[in-house]
Amino acid sequence: MSKKTDTVHWVYSSQNNQELAERYDVWAKEYEQDLLPENYTGPEPAVEVLVKYLSKEAKILDAGAGTGLVGQVLHQRGYGNLEAMDISAGMLEEARKKNVYIALHQGILGEPLALATDTFDGIISVGTFTLGHAPSSGFDELIRITKPGGYIIFTIRPDYYQNSDFKDKQAALEAAGKWKLVEKGEPFANLPEAEPDIYLQVWAYKVC
Repeated sequence: MSKKTDTVHWVYSSQNNQELAERYDVWAKEYEQDLLPENYTGPEPAVEVLVKYLSKEAKILDAGAGTGLVGQVLHQRGYGNLEAMDISAGMLEEARKKNVYIALHQGILGEPLALATDTFDGIISVGTFTLGHAPSSGFDELIRITKPGGYIIFTIRPDYYQNSDFKDKQAALEAAGKWKLVEKGEPFANLPEAEPDIYLQVWAYKVC
């Protein structure tokens, strides 16, 4: 097993949010060199969906920003009103160095967020709603801080969606009139070399 694989398993085996944050702090400086050589494709499919719905002036939160790879792609596409949020201070420090965010927030999806209601035109979250990370309850706060008519765009593994409570939670939020599904993308390999059998899917909802 490779050092990178060992590290991923170590991070994903965290027993609680504090441990998860601490392990991402440790991994932060090597995170990109561990991922990028494996042709990490995460940001682009989600960004391609976002640009359909949000103007370049939109105020966007990158939720679970990590080292800022999504923000970097958005910035390259002309988006400048970007803010980042992550559980890990170490990851946010790496994101800060990219100079693409106007504000950084440390916060935990699934817990109350220190962000005002109806703040953002859109939220993007890539690779965050996954096993051992952000729970489906994190959507409640993301909806709260998104303006009515704004968009929440995120990735999730199709198998995890089916075999966890995400399927019921997403449907329940739609049934309650909190958001409306506008797009669901085709599954794609996030790490095609390292994990060719693991796929992600992009979902886009409009907040009601």
